[in-house]
Amino acid sequence: MSTVSELRRILGTCKTIAVVGLSPQWHRPSFFAAKYMQSHGYRIVPVNPAATEILGERCYPSVTAAAQHHAIDMVDCFRKSADIPPIADEAIAIGARCLWLQLGVIHEAAAQKARGAGLDVVMDRCVKIEHARLFGGLGWFGVNTGVISSRRPQQLPY
Repeated sequence: MSTVSELRRILGTCKTIAVVGLSPQWHRPSFFAAKYMQSHGYRIVPVNPAATEILGERCYPSVTAAAQHHAIDMVDCFRKSADIPPIADEAIAIGARCLWLQLGVIHEAAAQKARGAGLDVVMDRCVKIEHARLFGGLGWFGVNTGVISSRRPQQLPY
């Protein structure tokens, strides 16, 4: 389990993120998380063999192909747990510093292999949620801004 200080260090140093399984559809969690991270200064490198461009960035069919054009710090996985071992192998091969598995994605064997190769591994956590929690981004899109409140309004709006 990653501590708060470890998560801060990872998110503070890993500035180029290959997002494996990034969807071009705006309503998908992967798109929302990547857009959030992009708007907070991170370089997003989409990895999706079915798309050519997402969020204004060229898409790559694999992490290995993306690494030929970008120095990738973090491999962020929006894929099912069974798909993780070859992605972890690619992350190790390209020299990434972190393998991040999104909410609900857990693969202990792949995590152990990545840790053994010197990568930081975060499992079953959302990069956007952790960044917002640790770096004060909860105001993005109306969360914790007072726009939504449990308090009854003083005046009726009509």
